Amino acid sequence: MKILLTGSSGLLGHAYAQAAVRRGHSVTALYNQNRPIADGLARTIQLDASQPDELTNIAIELWPDAIVNCAAISNPASVEADAKKAEKINVALPRLLAQLSTHLGARLLHVSTDMVFDGQSEQPYRSTDMPAPTNLYGQTKLMAEREVLEHNPEDPVVLRIPILMGNSPGGQRSLHEKMIAAIQAGEKPKLFCDEMRQPCSASNVAEVLLELTERRDLHGLFHWAGSETLSRFEMGQRILKHFGLPLDAIESTCRDDDSRPARLTFNLNPIVSNLKTKPIDFEAQLDELTRIEPLNA
Repeated sequence: MKILLTGSSGLLGHAYAQAAVRRGHSVTALYNQNRPIADGLARTIQLDASQPDELTNIAIELWPDAIVNCAAISNPASVEADAKKAEKINVALPRLLAQLSTHLGARLLHVSTDMVFDGQSEQPYRSTDMPAPTNLYGQTKLMAEREVLEHNPEDPVVLRIPILMGNSPGGQRSLHEKMIAAIQAGEKPKLFCDEMRQPCSASNVAEVLLELTERRDLHGLFHWAGSETLSRFEMGQRILKHFGLPLDAIESTCRDDDSRPARLTFNLNPIVSNLKTKPIDFEAQLDELTRIEPLNA
């Protein structure tokens, strides 16, 4: 298959590019600043994703079988700091990709987030539950979902995912990388003990995305996550233990407002029973992480 991939230098985009190339697909990787480092890519193209004309020309020239959108401004603080830019990347870009995919007859896969929910439910969220984002980031991602489903009603996949684990191409973007960098800088990171999440590895999500790319019999809005529910503090403790670092290198704290959802967990039905790829536990996610030299206690 010919695949047009956005966000190819990010944590998930990189993992997807690697998986797709291994499976023999031709991947044209679009990136904004950092050139993707995945081997075997058909082409890499630097592109300001907020410029629609250039993206349209690339898509028409390539005429891909599938378009996979991993591009996003995913840090809530960054979205709040530049709402106009966030709207271009998180909303306008998915709208354009949906329109292009319909014109080209391409399968569209769009990545969304668990933060379209408010985290007030005691039960895992189903894909049919009513979203209620608590911050601007969640609002932009919800708007993007609606744009995708409106402009490509025939063959879309919207995949909501949780917080991701993994080794980012630059070594600075994932949870363990940020946490360990802060510790090495002499800081004591504070992680929430009352914010429950269902983390998943980028490589596992990439395999799900790739399987959905190849399975045109499956389309719609789906949830995917890991098999364990943990607080951010519990994640941090297990990361420290995995790398042999002192457990008191981080501090437990509580949320001070409701802008951060308290409990974001997913019911993975019906998609989990229709895929060969299965959710993985946190220990398996830890085993994928790049080892570092233990800090001095």
